[in-house]
Amino acid sequence: MPSVPTAPTPRFTIGELARRTGLPVKTIRFYSDEGLLPPTGRTHAGYRLYDTQAMARLELVKTLRELGLGLPEVERALGGQTTVAALAAVHVDAIEEQIRRLKLRRSVLRAVAKRGSELEEVKLMNRLASMSDEERRRLIDEFWDEMIEGLNVNQEFYDRMRSAKPELPDDPTAEQLEAWIEFAELVGDPDFRALIRRLSETHSAARDAGESMAPADQPDYTALFSRANEALASGLAPDSPEGRAIADELFNASAGERDPDDMLYRREVLTRFGQGGDPRAERYWQLLGIINGWPPIPTQAPAVQWLTEAMRAAIS
Repeated sequence: MPSVPTAPTPRFTIGELARRTGLPVKTIRFYSDEGLLPPTGRTHAGYRLYDTQAMARLELVKTLRELGLGLPEVERALGGQTTVAALAAVHVDAIEEQIRRLKLRRSVLRAVAKRGSELEEVKLMNRLASMSDEERRRLIDEFWDEMIEGLNVNQEFYDRMRSAKPELPDDPTAEQLEAWIEFAELVGDPDFRALIRRLSETHSAARDAGESMAPADQPDYTALFSRANEALASGLAPDSPEGRAIADELFNASAGERDPDDMLYRREVLTRFGQGGDPRAERYWQLLGIINGWPPIPTQAPAVQWLTEAMRAAIS
């Protein structure tokens, strides 16, 4: 029985491959020159020819390149030195990082447009926005290390202070980014650092004098602020009998072993309360709240002012 002749294997020139794959002739020739697409044969005139397997290989190269793989990685995958799955996993991580950086860049530009920032501020904003979470955490740790260095502090209290770290999302809002920039500027401000250092020194001196300064031993300022706000809303004056009574409660709650009626002690408490009521200290926590997406932290500045005046009235 005569044998049936087999159909000739299709052969394609670079031009035909280009028409079928949509790749430029120049690109296919480059891949071939680099060894990614060896020719299957040549014409009598020396032009390269490729079979269907070569076309399938070219389609794979095209796909891998579109996914962002470099030529060395494509070559290793085609040569069986690694798997496409392993390369994909690596590139997923790289793309996620690129997306994170692009989102941050977008947020910086939004904030720049909103604030009408000048060149120097733009540079600062971009530098601060590009900080990693680890760099932001280290900034806070270094801040609090300096604030308590060499002092006799209640470690539980200061551990709570430093435990709250700014966690800027990968895609922060313009408000969050602006809050982070303001926060970073605040903790780097010499006047603010001097304020917190003075508070820490006052805290340390109180412990040296025998006060525990533990959070559990401090007055319930939340309740006091609530009562001060109620007094403000009802129009009560700080030097009214009710105001003086609230001030006396604060003095009594802070006294420990000391005489709550002693004027020297009362002046010390008033000074300490005034330092702690500085609006910059409150702003520190409000900015952290915005950055971290906490519920809004309302200002207690009016209540602090009312309580301060009530304490002065109770001393006079």
